Amino acid sequence: MTGKIVKGIAGFYYVYVAGSGIYECKAKGIFRKEGRKPLVGDQVEIEILDQKDMEGNLVEILPRKNELFRPAVANIDQALVLFALESPKPNAALLDRFLIMMEKENIPVFICFNKEDLAGTEEAGKWRALYENCGYPVILASAGEGRGMETIRERLKGKTTVVAGPSGAGKSTVANQMQSLIAMETGEISRKLKRGRHTTRHSQLIPVEEDTYICDTPGFTSLYTAEMDKEELRQFFPEFRPLEGKCRFQGCVHIHEPDCAVKDALAAGRISRSRYENYVMFYEELREKERRRY
Repeated sequence: MTGKIVKGIAGFYYVYVAGSGIYECKAKGIFRKEGRKPLVGDQVEIEILDQKDMEGNLVEILPRKNELFRPAVANIDQALVLFALESPKPNAALLDRFLIMMEKENIPVFICFNKEDLAGTEEAGKWRALYENCGYPVILASAGEGRGMETIRERLKGKTTVVAGPSGAGKSTVANQMQSLIAMETGEISRKLKRGRHTTRHSQLIPVEEDTYICDTPGFTSLYTAEMDKEELRQFFPEFRPLEGKCRFQGCVHIHEPDCAVKDALAAGRISRSRYENYVMFYEELREKERRRY
C-alpha cells in the first residue's frame, strides 16, 4: 500500500493513504543500516499489521524529487512565503533570506502579503511591485476577512506547499481558511494526529484536499545564508540573471567592480535598492564566515 508521510516523531511515522486514512508505522531496521531516514513528505510503501488499529510497517521510501534539511521535509512542489503588511511590518531582510533558500533549492515561490486591510492600498502596492519586479508572483490578502484566500487555494491545488514566514504574519489563519475544504476523511486524520501518543510539534503535512498538502513547519521562521559560498549568492537573486555576463569582469560579484551591469541597473532604478543592499549585507556575512573559518 502506498501513502505519504504526514508526520514523523520519536520513530513513529504517520502515513496518509488516500481513501483509507492514516496509519501509524514504524520504519524497518534496514533504513537505519543503510543510513536512510524517512522524511515528512516522502511517498512510501507500507505493510498493514493491524487494520483495526491502523498500524503498519514502513517498508520502502520511493525516490524523492527534492528535500529540505531545515525543516526536514521532502517532495516539496512550491513555497508560500507569507508576511504581514502591518502588525508586524515586513522585515525585507528576513523575506529575502527565505527567497534565497528557496532559490537555492530550486523550489518555486509565491509571496502573500497579508493584512492588506491594515496597511492601505499605497503601502500594499509598493511591496507588491517590489517583488513582482523581481519575478515573484505576489498575492495581497486579508485572511481575517477572507480576501485573497480563493487565489491562494487555486495555487495550492494538486501541490505540496511549504509555508514560511514570521510569527504574527497570519500563517495559522490562512491554513485554517484552506482547511475549510477538508473532507471528513482528512478531518479524521487531523483528530488522530492531535490525540496521538506524541504531542510535541514537529513538521507535518496537513491534507487540504486530494493531492493537496500544506507543510506546517514550526520554527521555520528565520534562516541564515551560511550554507553557500559568497560567490554563489548572486545566482539566487533572479533580477540579476538577465544581466549575467554583461559586466566588464567575468565572475563579477556586483559590489566593488567597475563597469558592473547590476550596479548600472541599480543606478537607473531598474533594480530595487533595498534588495541590492540586502544582497551586499548577505555577501559580507558570508565573507566574514569564510574569513573566520580559515
